[in-house]
Amino acid sequence: MDNFIAIDVETANYSPSSICAVGCVKIIDGEIADEFYSLVHPEPDWYLRRFTEIHGLNDDDTWNAPPFDAVWHRITAFAEGLPFVAHNAQFDHKCISEACRVYQLEPPLPFLCTLKAARKQIPRYVCPSKSLPALCTFFGIDFTNHHNAAADAYGCAMLAKILL
Repeated sequence: MDNFIAIDVETANYSPSSICAVGCVKIIDGEIADEFYSLVHPEPDWYLRRFTEIHGLNDDDTWNAPPFDAVWHRITAFAEGLPFVAHNAQFDHKCISEACRVYQLEPPLPFLCTLKAARKQIPRYVCPSKSLPALCTFFGIDFTNHHNAAADAYGCAMLAKILL
């Protein structure tokens, strides 16, 4: 697969619609063509300490960020109809679909998943963990800043080039 959008979201709390950051990497002809990152004012608008400890974002970061609907319109224009890919796509798709429901937007088509592809293609004895950092290490992908939406989208994009 040579043309796609790798996407990752971070959430503020247990509500799937509470997206607080989105990162995207556009791959065209197998190469990075563009990147997109935005903080998002979460809905519902509160942070759980556990989530802040994971991704480092809090209300001070997103109180003045655009709402999801404005960010999603920018992402769909950025995507230009390309398919979306995520690592553990079930999570990202669920969050984006729920945020679309909250804002009365058309939900996205299902995403392709690098986690599912890795589970099918890489035996457990070869690479026991199929986490994004573990797979990036396994394939020699330079990956830092896990749980930053832009970094995770980059890691996913590099994995998708290999696995899809």
